[in-house]
Amino acid sequence: MTDLLYSEEEDALRSAVRDLLADHCDAPGVIARTESDAPHDLAAWKALADGMGLAGLLVPEAQGGQGATHREVAVVLEELGRAVAPVPYLTSAVVAIEALLACGTEDLLAELASGRRIGALAVSLHVAAGGAYKVVRHEGGSLHGELTGIADATAADVLLVPADDGGLHAVDASSATVTPQVSLDLTRPLATVTLDGAPGRLLGDAEPAVRRALRSGAGLLASEQLGLAEWTLTETVRYLKERKQFNRSVGGFQALKHRLAQLWLEVVNLRAAARNAADALASGEDADVAVAVAQSYAASVAVHAAEEALQLHAGIGMTWEHPVHLYLKRAKADSIAYGTAGAHRAALAELVDLQAP
Repeated sequence: MTDLLYSEEEDALRSAVRDLLADHCDAPGVIARTESDAPHDLAAWKALADGMGLAGLLVPEAQGGQGATHREVAVVLEELGRAVAPVPYLTSAVVAIEALLACGTEDLLAELASGRRIGALAVSLHVAAGGAYKVVRHEGGSLHGELTGIADATAADVLLVPADDGGLHAVDASSATVTPQVSLDLTRPLATVTLDGAPGRLLGDAEPAVRRALRSGAGLLASEQLGLAEWTLTETVRYLKERKQFNRSVGGFQALKHRLAQLWLEVVNLRAAARNAADALASGEDADVAVAVAQSYAASVAVHAAEEALQLHAGIGMTWEHPVHLYLKRAKADSIAYGTAGAHRAALAELVDLQAP
């Protein structure tokens, strides 16, 4: 039987990442960055990717990576979720690298694994694995077209672009026009990518690469949503213990205890689903089912946890200076990333041969 508990190595990794993010991604700093023209924290990314070697966890050692598994990546994403860290980890170190692993492109893999370059798969963030995605026109070795909703494209050095020839092409970001879009989640900004005759290098078949990338993205997104939900629950409990009303701690009121107990149960269940998805992706056993189960459940828990945090922090939760709005926006944006809960339930029904509601 699979052991979903965290290993000593995973706990040590968590501790190291949490310490690093405490130095780089404090709440006032993240809020200030979202108001600037440079929402991505490239210093934090460099520390994670170059300093700790975390960008190449999924890449085999022979290809310049760390040769770890999705379980370790899940631990990193839990901590990034706890900090709503504005770094392109999920998009570059997971989604783009999984697409490259499917194509077997060693030089680009090594560059992304080292963190020297940042990659982005040019597929809209809302697309689920197996879902339809937009392609650009391939004509005489160059690419033409416009793609919208591309997460972290503004930070990317290389774009992995699917074209109508059925191939996935590597495009240098400097030869594309990347225009920021108005994004609800300011810590994972979206952009429109316009290609007007940009040269593309064929990497391999787009369909299996995109499917693999989006499946891993969805499965490991659940760990980010877990980290987000855990932080909002922990902070809310801490605040309610400190907040006094009628000369007693607000957390002592029975109605609030019930709400927090319900939320705790949801978060514990989400941890089980997220760990199972990460383990299934690592082992390759029943991964499609495990990912669909996790994403059928994760969005509602993360959004509920963030909404409860906002409400139970009362007036202070409504202020821009308090970070809870970052968590609510990330939870809302994550709820449609890599497929909605409804899309994953429909996929799950098909996988286990049940009639979808």
